[in-house]
Amino acid sequence: MQGVGYRYFASTEAEALGVSGFARNLPDGTVEVLGEGPEEALARFEEKLRAGPAFSRVEGVARAAVTPRGADGFHIR
Repeated sequence: MQGVGYRYFASTEAEALGVSGFARNLPDGTVEVLGEGPEEALARFEEKLRAGPAFSRVEGVARAAVTPRGADGFHIR
């Protein structure tokens, strides 16, 4: 989902929840979000990502476990 401020939304929500990682647009029009943090914060973050920002339409969120990278803060790429 591009053009609705989704990456900025993800960044704002991640920072509020203490989640580190990044959000970036992919060539196919989707947004990739990688988050690291406590499981409770990640579950809450996923809920926020599923809802999305105002005027957005989130068609799906896929969750996959990845090896922690030791991210510092949340960044928009």
